[in-house]
Amino acid sequence: MRNPDRALLLGPLLKSVSRSFYLTLRVLPVGMRDPIGLGYLLARAADTIADTSLIPSGQRLELLLSLRSQVNGAPDEGALQRMVVEVAGRQSQSDERILLESLGTALKVLSQLSELDHDLVLDIVTTLTKGMEFDLRTFPDESSGQIVALQEFDELDHYTYMVAGCVGEFWTRMTYAHMAGAFKGRSETMLNRGIHFGKALQMTNILRDCSKDLRIGRCYLPAKMLDRFGLSPRDLLLPNSSLRARPILFELVWKTLDHFRESVAYTLAIPVFYVRLRLACLWPVFIGLETLLLLVDNDEWLDPEKVSKIRRSDVYRIIAYSVPLLASDKLLRIRVERLMGRIEAKLKA
Repeated sequence: MRNPDRALLLGPLLKSVSRSFYLTLRVLPVGMRDPIGLGYLLARAADTIADTSLIPSGQRLELLLSLRSQVNGAPDEGALQRMVVEVAGRQSQSDERILLESLGTALKVLSQLSELDHDLVLDIVTTLTKGMEFDLRTFPDESSGQIVALQEFDELDHYTYMVAGCVGEFWTRMTYAHMAGAFKGRSETMLNRGIHFGKALQMTNILRDCSKDLRIGRCYLPAKMLDRFGLSPRDLLLPNSSLRARPILFELVWKTLDHFRESVAYTLAIPVFYVRLRLACLWPVFIGLETLLLLVDNDEWLDPEKVSKIRRSDVYRIIAYSVPLLASDKLLRIRVERLMGRIEAKLKA
């Protein structure tokens, strides 16, 4: 019989905080749901700590490092209580408060996983929190009024690995652990494609959220790229910045499309009879590509009032059109190539 605390944690609570990811999670094979869901919850709790701007960044970093230590097997009840008092109480969303209050249960569930699942979840949460630590150490406090940019593309690329590429790697290792024969291809190839998959989604998010991040002092557009067009991070706040920075957007979209090509190869390497696993990969690909299309069509992509964001109705539309394509590699390729072709046509215009 399943532990009721575990059932609540990985059922209603996970659904309330994971939103669209929960759709993907529910189509996964049963054995993968709990460890991946738990990894998501621990990472989401860490992200909540790192992003609570009402708390000074140094204090957030201290709590984040404490959570990482506890995930790695160094229990600290006092630190958990601090997270509840100092962070949970400042959350406007009740689900976020409940998640932080449930960290003790989450750590207990982590200890109950099989050795392999435990180690994979530990590794992914450790890497993801290193990405959050990078944010807190690299960028100024949100209230400082300053903006700091990453220096070069390689730094951005490494960052996308820490916060998303590692998730594709984790997902792939989980699949090998729970679904023998789920991939057509060498494991090294699939792990590399999994990393590209995560990077594709993260690059899409970074470009979509650029205007919001700039206003909290974070510029993920590398300074060396900005320099080529005579721009500074602060220039990106000006009314005409979208058009001036459009060549940078387009250059980064080209790189993101390269990641998406590997994501498609990853998805097509899953045999057609693994329906759930294929769907779990296919939906993010289509959502990501449609978001890129919105971005390249948006002449005011740096305006915080005009963010290129997929609506929930679009998500359901993507789900509806993707299901009939699922069993045909040829039809999937045609749909993807048409979508990529529309993006590329805009980039070349």
